[in-house]
Amino acid sequence: MSAQGLDWDSTYEIVLALRDVYPNIVLEDLSLDDLNARIVGLPGFSDDPELVNDAILRAILREWYEEIGD
Repeated sequence: MSAQGLDWDSTYEIVLALRDVYPNIVLEDLSLDDLNARIVGLPGFSDDPELVNDAILRAILREWYEEIGD
């Protein structure tokens, strides 16, 4: 995580924060729009919300799946 907080390049740190804030979420029910809103609403998220794209959100979602699978 950067000194300013979470940004779109902080995929793993975003996943850890999401896991802590939403421990019981069903990922299969989460749309990319919902994921985006949850990320932007995380404490410490400081990047420009307009910089996101579907590839970034899918990478975060994929990382989240991997994290909960461990």
